[in-house]
Amino acid sequence: TAVQERYPLALAVVACNTASTVSLPALREKFDFPVVGVVPAIKPAARLTANGIVGLLATRGTVKRSYTHELIARFANECQIEMLGSAEMVELAEAKLHGEDVSLDALKRILRPWLRMKEPPDTVVLGCTHFPLLQEELLQVLPEGTRLVDSGAAIARRTAWLLEHEAPDAKSADANIAFCMAMTPEAEQLLPVLQRYGFETLEKLAVLG
Repeated sequence: TAVQERYPLALAVVACNTASTVSLPALREKFDFPVVGVVPAIKPAARLTANGIVGLLATRGTVKRSYTHELIARFANECQIEMLGSAEMVELAEAKLHGEDVSLDALKRILRPWLRMKEPPDTVVLGCTHFPLLQEELLQVLPEGTRLVDSGAAIARRTAWLLEHEAPDAKSADANIAFCMAMTPEAEQLLPVLQRYGFETLEKLAVLG
């Protein structure tokens, strides 16, 4: 709402699996513009798997959500789903954004339950929007031939379609702006990273309680 008061919004993307599973119904009820959510790519993974074993790599919150289990029941009921929830992988991805090397040993430790399986998942869902940043390192650690699946491309296509068909006049010449809830040192450290992705400025968003 605070952003909408300053900039008329044509569409919003909740670019987080955990936040999407929690907030999408309420957001779609409150706002009259399309709200696109990000959910784990269970459905395409179930189609791709050859051995019927699909791994879901996500945050603990996403792994525990009933919405995630509903997706599995609906689209992957015939598959064996192996779920791993990891907060440490989020930290590794953010460290990589800041130019730090990713520890393959740390990834091996996180993925140990799968690596010890007699027949591990041949298809892994990256169920957190941080995790595609670690795709290169994950492929070095997981068994050769493992497929990694995420919903990024599908979300981009859906967003483009909605803008074209439901908000064709929603053009803006304004510079891309990133907002944060508090201008902390950690937030300020993100600015160089955000600038690499086309966001010129970072502003504190005042939210009235």
